[in-house]
Amino acid sequence: MEKQTHSFQAEVKQILHLVTHSLYSNKEIFLRELVSNASDACDKLRFEALDHAELFEEQPNLEVRVSFDAEQRTVTISDNGIGMSAEEAIAHLGTIAKSGTREFMAKLEGDQKKDANLIGQFGVGFYSGFIVADRITVETRRAGLKAEDGVRWSSEGTGDYEVETISKPGRGTDVILHLREGEEEFLKTWRLKSIISKYSDHISLPILMRKESWDPEKSEQQLTDEWESVNKASALWARSKSEVTPEQYEEFYKQISYDTEAPLAYTHNRVEGRSEYTQLLYIPAKAPFDLWNRDKRGGVKLYVKRVFIMDDAEALMPVYLRFVKGVIDSADLPLNVSRELLQESRDVKAIREGSTKRVLSMLETLADSEDAAERAKYAAFWKDFGAVLKEGIGEDHQNQERLAKLFRFASTQADEGVSFADYLSRMKEGQDVIYYITADSLAAAKNSPQLEIFRKKGIEVLLLVDRVDEWMLSHLYEFEGKSLQSVAKGAVDLGKLQDEAEKKAAEEAAEHFKPVLDRLKEALKERAKDVRVTTRLVDSPACIVVEEGDMSAHLARMLKQAGQNAPASKPTLEVNAEHALVKKLEGSAHFDELAQVLFDQALLAEGGQLEDPAAYVRRVNALLLG
Repeated sequence: MEKQTHSFQAEVKQILHLVTHSLYSNKEIFLRELVSNASDACDKLRFEALDHAELFEEQPNLEVRVSFDAEQRTVTISDNGIGMSAEEAIAHLGTIAKSGTREFMAKLEGDQKKDANLIGQFGVGFYSGFIVADRITVETRRAGLKAEDGVRWSSEGTGDYEVETISKPGRGTDVILHLREGEEEFLKTWRLKSIISKYSDHISLPILMRKESWDPEKSEQQLTDEWESVNKASALWARSKSEVTPEQYEEFYKQISYDTEAPLAYTHNRVEGRSEYTQLLYIPAKAPFDLWNRDKRGGVKLYVKRVFIMDDAEALMPVYLRFVKGVIDSADLPLNVSRELLQESRDVKAIREGSTKRVLSMLETLADSEDAAERAKYAAFWKDFGAVLKEGIGEDHQNQERLAKLFRFASTQADEGVSFADYLSRMKEGQDVIYYITADSLAAAKNSPQLEIFRKKGIEVLLLVDRVDEWMLSHLYEFEGKSLQSVAKGAVDLGKLQDEAEKKAAEEAAEHFKPVLDRLKEALKERAKDVRVTTRLVDSPACIVVEEGDMSAHLARMLKQAGQNAPASKPTLEVNAEHALVKKLEGSAHFDELAQVLFDQALLAEGGQLEDPAAYVRRVNALLLG
């Protein structure tokens, strides 16, 4: 193939512009990204060679080499991994088939700190080379192709790149960075070694650099022809815990997650028994941008006997723990395991259950710690990940009780951080249920009329405002023998918490008010299933409730917002017979209009929407003028 010039994909042009003009806070990250890519290329060859051993050619030992030429001002990262064909070089280096590209742009163009650490998070790590280089040359040959099928790719990181055929005897890829003026610090052995030690020490392949020796004539170090490994070349998770420092655990997490912050917690264990595996699992400190994408594969990497198998083995972790990052290395799974086999494997089921329990134990340790700083960590975790953890109630029946203990809510006594255990410890004598209310926001829940009698009697009510709460409640019915009861469903029954005098007064009020109730039922027969006197209201004239077993108004609204049809059912209107506005109904010449206004106001108070807002405004205006 003669030399051809191609234009970069539009997204690549944008990224290259940002890389060369904005990513300067941590330039050394380029070496981490390119060494990581080289290691991945070797992993891919090892995986493909399971079925095609001839791909190893004459080089069975996989390695990464880092070198520099001070005179030419170049740094070269070489690997003898899978390599690329001409078509693959154009596809992989000239375009980005990655959904995260747009988010990457948004993050860098926003107000956040321009940080080079972001670049690997979106699968565009190769372009980090342009942080320090004004030209990059890639020489590559795919394993299994002839020497004359080598490819040279070259670009100055502007609008286009060149591709041509070359002869390359060895398989694999050489990435040659032609450094910009002012980047001479990367032309020193000690500097490159320190970066490799910091970011890439965990990589299980040897990373080789030329040895240096002292030249007495020039009074300086000179490179020799002898190569030495500059990393430990053993998988970090395969080492004993006593050999790994907290700093190394943190750096490894940043490497695999592309996070800039240290993890909230981590666990490193070797599990033996029916299934043998090593797990190194991390809980992030902050939620990733795609946390709510349930279709995104999880962050756990699968290795089998130290051989990398896949990046996103979702079968190893339940969907509600999709935020967990880390590595699982199995001694039992076959090296050619596929995603389909993972779904059916008994060993994988054992790994999944064991890893789930380990993650929940980490969270329990934080949540139940006597150390205030650790509990604060859990509070921060709950703020970012709590709604996702709630998904587990319906997905993981085996751990339902453990999950429920980890949940935190707002209540009428605290805006956050209330556990079920806290609630039980504050229950009134004679109270035998856990009361809750669901709403669109904390303000709507706090100000709901349904809470009035509970406030008057000092009974705590949990305020549930996450979108997932309604779904969670369809799977969680009780906690430690106490059933969960909505204050907005059915007729309120405070049982032993209501004295006989109150019950008798309510019955007498209902009897006295019966003629008005009958008229209200007739006036509202198209909108309300029933109208009754309530004992739950203190200051408000009326409220909307649904019957036990019916869908809550909050859930019906969410379904409607999602474009789905909610089952048609009329709510019940409860009225406060002692309220002045309700008393005004009796003998009013505008009875029907007042009845409609009363219903509309009750609907608005619990967060509902009026089907005909203009009619409501007309009625209120007419009553004000009358």
